[in-house]
Amino acid sequence: MELKMEIIGGVARFQGDVFPQQRDLFQALARDGQKPKTLMISCADSRVVPELITQSGPGELFVCRNAGNIVPPFAMKNGGVSSAVEYAVVALGVSEIIICGHSDCGAMKAFFNPEALETMPNVKAWLSHAEPAHEVVRTCYGHLDHDEQVQAMVLENVAIQLVHLQNHPAVAAGLAAGKLSLHGWFFDIESGTIKALDSNGEFRDTNNPDDLPVAVPARKPRSVSRIVKAA
Repeated sequence: MELKMEIIGGVARFQGDVFPQQRDLFQALARDGQKPKTLMISCADSRVVPELITQSGPGELFVCRNAGNIVPPFAMKNGGVSSAVEYAVVALGVSEIIICGHSDCGAMKAFFNPEALETMPNVKAWLSHAEPAHEVVRTCYGHLDHDEQVQAMVLENVAIQLVHLQNHPAVAAGLAAGKLSLHGWFFDIESGTIKALDSNGEFRDTNNPDDLPVAVPARKPRSVSRIVKAA
């Protein structure tokens, strides 16, 4: 009952205090539709709120949240994440996609305590899409202590999901056409800081908005005619 009252109370405050101040914005969104420029794929963790982190208002950020900020390979098809990616790129025409991992991620910690997943077969199956990141940690970071390995797992998982993302046809086409850029972020809950993956595979600070690291920049289409003539 206490939780129910908190939720209902929040709705009442939104309707009574927040919505009236943004009525024109919501009416415009209802009339004209949404035109977000960015898709953010983040973890479903309740401590990670994409709109709060990016200070985005209604209509500015298309969000897809799931356990472990995972993007299944396109071969899986028909999943909610794949559908959200395709819709964001094809229908909404977003120009940026962010995959955002975070500190103290329960999904990534589960790889170090697999017994905890035995009673959650669906979660276990879902997290198999992060298994490549776990293998990287096992192979390359075995010298680190437990907490450091979990941190490495979070970072490597962001990089792996970016690889999966690039194999989605709509994303591959957007990158090739120079219309889409991909970003990998790590959000530290305790400090509120964000590090972004650069094209060299390193996570860097995001203190300078004019020098924001981009994991996979948009590129110019290849000059196929020159290749054909040269051949």
